[in-house]
Amino acid sequence: MSPAQPFAELLDAAGRPFEDARAMPPSVYTSPEFLARELETIFSKEWMCVGRAGSLATPGDYLTYELAGQPVIVLRDKEGQLRAFSNVCLHRMSTLLEGTGNRRAIVCPYHAWTYGLDGHLRGAPFMTETTGFCKDDYALPSIRCEEWLGWIYITLDKNRPSVASALRPLEAMIAQYRMEDYVECFRETHIWDTNWKVLAENFMESYHLPVCHAETVGGHSKLEEMECPPGLAAFNYHWITKEASLPIGNAHPENTRLEGRWRKTTALLSLYPSHLITLTPGYFWYLSLHPKGAGQVAMVFGGGLSPEFMADPRAGEYVATLKNLLDEVNVEDRGCTEKVFRGMNAGVARAGHLSYLERPIYDFMHYIADRATGFDRSFALAAE
Repeated sequence: MSPAQPFAELLDAAGRPFEDARAMPPSVYTSPEFLARELETIFSKEWMCVGRAGSLATPGDYLTYELAGQPVIVLRDKEGQLRAFSNVCLHRMSTLLEGTGNRRAIVCPYHAWTYGLDGHLRGAPFMTETTGFCKDDYALPSIRCEEWLGWIYITLDKNRPSVASALRPLEAMIAQYRMEDYVECFRETHIWDTNWKVLAENFMESYHLPVCHAETVGGHSKLEEMECPPGLAAFNYHWITKEASLPIGNAHPENTRLEGRWRKTTALLSLYPSHLITLTPGYFWYLSLHPKGAGQVAMVFGGGLSPEFMADPRAGEYVATLKNLLDEVNVEDRGCTEKVFRGMNAGVARAGHLSYLERPIYDFMHYIADRATGFDRSFALAAE
């Protein structure tokens, strides 16, 4: 395959009208050169979600993340502010923290150089005889970090417009849910053997639900009831209005915010590049994706309940039911998305036409083409 092939094939696919749209070509998923462009123009530039602010509630709470090759620490400092820093020691460049937890200070596991929660070096053993050394000269580089509706976002781009400015249209569309008040009850990390875009697209469309999820949520999915409008610049979305199979899928009796059909409407939100949210009147769950290679994706997976269900005496039962269901759904999705990526590597693999229910995938293709090739998305954004 020529290094230029996936870019040319993507431009050809993106130029087709929606009525004759095809999926992105296999090369866009399998090419190492295309992944390198994505890391350069997407993951090194965009805002990436790392979880919910409520999971870092106490000073010293932290989580770690790797963004486009940069290890990052996100923490709650002593003043209660969310901050992000490079997760690399300024001495011999060991990574500092792993996973999640709570620390009063950041101690390097290699030589015990110690940093405060403000990122400044507080101690360095056996450095007093190094005359050129001054610990005041050392502070972990800051990474931009913002909170939006309860979500934590980070970016390596110092000039990127704020998260809120990019997502203001979405904030207005979902204001009635008050997503910022939902409570995260679980957060996990996984690695699946598929391309990150395959998993993102799997979330964006509900066309696969009756088949891929036949044993779980598929039987409750009425495709004819789904609304798939054109997406906007920073996200796409679709709506499902139904009587939920789980009590937490519809609004709690104590919920006075949602009225009429909104008490039974689920929003499926795809915030570019890879923050994917299912927001129901009673619960939410989400994925945040980052490539680990053309054929692997690192996934943050979490979910929780609306405040009314969290206050319900049966909250523990509701959380357990939700988590068990989503674990089963993930098993199904993993099987489907890994099969898709294996198929994409076949020499005779070709992308077929999209269903009208896959409008979000069409819009996502335009986003990818924009970032990777400079494709002009203006004609696709007439709805704005």
